Amino acid sequence: MKAKLYHLLEHRASECRYFVIPLWRGSGYTTMFVQVQTPHMVFTGLEDYKARGTQAAPYFTVSFYTEFAESKDLVLIRGDVVFTSKLTDSEAKWLLEAAQSFYLNDARYKLVERFNRQTHDFEFKDVLQVLDMPIL
Repeated sequence: MKAKLYHLLEHRASECRYFVIPLWRGSGYTTMFVQVQTPHMVFTGLEDYKARGTQAAPYFTVSFYTEFAESKDLVLIRGDVVFTSKLTDSEAKWLLEAAQSFYLNDARYKLVERFNRQTHDFEFKDVLQVLDMPIL
């Protein structure tokens, strides 16, 4: 990714570290909990996070490498699916793209801010609508 986008992600994640993203599966979705603490992004199932808190095992981890940010305007990204029984590679790729879209798109980032700052005003159905998923 371009260094400028990474720096925006880094800035926004420092203010709003958590978010929830629905992952569509068949006729429904699984809600994933995202924690961003640059240079890392960790995804786990929301139900696992609710049950185990910070002890919940990650399903998918992402690391950002900034060594070429200044010289080549490039930040490398590596994603590792930790629980292959819980997440496929294509689902992990989609989750990373969705998470980046919520942190890097101004309109979508308002939902991230609401989730972190005005929790009582956050509506999960708004996330579903942005992602064109049905409200179940």
